[in-house]
Amino acid sequence: MDAEQLLQLNDEYSNDKELQHHHIAALGVLVFVSTKESRLLCTERLRDHRTYLYEGGNDRAFITTMGLDVESFHCILNNTLPTAVPRASHCSLDPAGALGLVLQYLNSTMRKVSLMQIFALIPSMVSCYIWLLDILLCTLKKFPAASIQWPQGGKFQENNNLVVARHNLLTGALGTMDGLNLPVEVADDHKIKNATYNGWLHAHFVSSVLAFVAEGIVIACRLNAPGSWHDSRVAQPIYEKLHMETPEAPIKEGQRLPADPVEQWQLLAFDHQLLSFHQLAEWGVQGLQGSFGCLRVPLDINFCDKRGDLLEICVQLNNVRARLVGINEIRSEEIWARFEQMMFGEQRRKDCVGRFHHVC
Repeated sequence: MDAEQLLQLNDEYSNDKELQHHHIAALGVLVFVSTKESRLLCTERLRDHRTYLYEGGNDRAFITTMGLDVESFHCILNNTLPTAVPRASHCSLDPAGALGLVLQYLNSTMRKVSLMQIFALIPSMVSCYIWLLDILLCTLKKFPAASIQWPQGGKFQENNNLVVARHNLLTGALGTMDGLNLPVEVADDHKIKNATYNGWLHAHFVSSVLAFVAEGIVIACRLNAPGSWHDSRVAQPIYEKLHMETPEAPIKEGQRLPADPVEQWQLLAFDHQLLSFHQLAEWGVQGLQGSFGCLRVPLDINFCDKRGDLLEICVQLNNVRARLVGINEIRSEEIWARFEQMMFGEQRRKDCVGRFHHVC
């Protein structure tokens, strides 16, 4: 092969290499344009899907997905960061989208992968929004409708008037309380493992005690205690409030069953009303666990403070629902009067929450 042929082959090779570079560059442009168009289409599609619920302003849809009606959602939103702008390059959400994601996480048992699909986010961003629940907690602590506050002054008499209006024998009654055991993951540390194990239920829990007034509002609570503790031990701070910060009420100690039939009937009537009134706490606790689906999934055992914040947020949102949304079984007078005589199907028909949910 002579020098002229070598030069010709070299030129052809150079042309092929240059053509290959052009093909790679063209392919890169196509990939960039395609990615950009896909991102724009995804953003537009996401905007349509996300704002469809938000701009629709349907209370039933809001309550079904987030547990709050439209007005309550905007009240919380206006107390956060309404002027924040989402960054499309980082797949972030606007304040309404971020609040919707957190509320949907709290009110459902869905996994993070489902939230990724609904909000079109990457795993790290979903975890970031869920991890930063302390922002919502700080907002709720400043929100009057979410406050957890022991009554003061005339509120004691107002709460007792609500009780006596339905149970005339319960003079001096303020509210009622009950315990709540929530499942938790099994810890590797044997001390934590033993502390969370409940021998009566044969599983691992964290215990809480909540005090409700007749309006269905939580006025005191002790959250995130070890599951091995008895409710009486968990409720010690609430007992101290009853002893130190509550007006005196008539209390009978060492009472025995009287021999007089009339007195027996009066005592049975008192016990009947007391049992009926205690249903307030049963409904409140079951409503709390039933409304917030995240509490039905075993809670993370590794981050005690984060778990406590999660429980406090759920209790505060429960107060928002009771004060603003008005979803509360306790407000049904007919259920109070004849609850023990109602069949389960009738209880479901009287349910004041069921109308907000679609049945497939």
